[in-house]
Amino acid sequence: MNLFESGDNKIPPNPISGTVRTRDGITLRYAHWRTARPPAKGTVIILHGRTEFIEKYYETIQDLREAGYEALTFDWRGQGGSDRLLANPRRGHVESFDQYVMDLDTILKEIALPDCRGPLFILAHSTGGLVALTAAPALGNRIERMVLTSPLIGFGEFGLSSGTLRFVTGLMCTAGLGSIPFSRKSSNADALRDFASNQVTSDTKRFTRNSEFLIEHDELAIDGPTAGWLFAAGQAMRRIHDPDFIASISVPTLLISAGSDTVVSNRAIEDYGKRLRSGRAVQVAGSKHEILQERDVLREQAMAAIKAFLPGNVS
Repeated sequence: MNLFESGDNKIPPNPISGTVRTRDGITLRYAHWRTARPPAKGTVIILHGRTEFIEKYYETIQDLREAGYEALTFDWRGQGGSDRLLANPRRGHVESFDQYVMDLDTILKEIALPDCRGPLFILAHSTGGLVALTAAPALGNRIERMVLTSPLIGFGEFGLSSGTLRFVTGLMCTAGLGSIPFSRKSSNADALRDFASNQVTSDTKRFTRNSEFLIEHDELAIDGPTAGWLFAAGQAMRRIHDPDFIASISVPTLLISAGSDTVVSNRAIEDYGKRLRSGRAVQVAGSKHEILQERDVLREQAMAAIKAFLPGNVS
């Protein structure tokens, strides 16, 4: 399966890439890299945020390889190079976050467990963090530790309360309008180049790298979420906040919030870290939503926390 690169976003050496099919027939694109410093300490499975794709994580993948880890990542259904779910491939859609959990389970069973060096760790961003938490009660015997950057535990400055958003999008889904876009966010070239109004990074270099890459490879892009996607996200957040659900999570978990995040709720992240029996929350002050796409002075704080939290294993 093809991986793409650009002048300043090169594919890390010797990828092993391909596709797998979920039990409901969705084809997922994945890529796996061995460590640059064997023997491997384990494998970090990177779970993307909404709209993201494998190529956006080349820099982080190489950092993990240099730190002694293997790296495995894949595109969620409906985005990147995996199967799209609607006739209009630009619409960011899913019917339930259980479908994302199925994607993760497929990667674990088909690629991670048979082909990757253990122990297995998860590094998840935003939507990926919500998926990881949704799956967490079933991950205790498979995943050693999880790091979640800017996890979608609560919406940020969305303009509607979570309850109102869930009610409105639920009505739309009931009326058969779940595949209708709820946001006007566009992936056209002008929108992608608009650094001044972006909510995700204060780093002009990484912003430009990612934007120009997506303009060149626009088949990887998606626009704003559908009503169905937002309703599914709201239902998943409601589930993970249940006290009994939280008590069932045994995987040690580090939550890293971005101090200047407007996409997700930092208060929700901080509170959730306190409620986890084997978890805690830290914050990178001054960072926008995409901590791993931030300026070096901010990104390096997150990478240091990640490397300190993931234990090594060379046995």
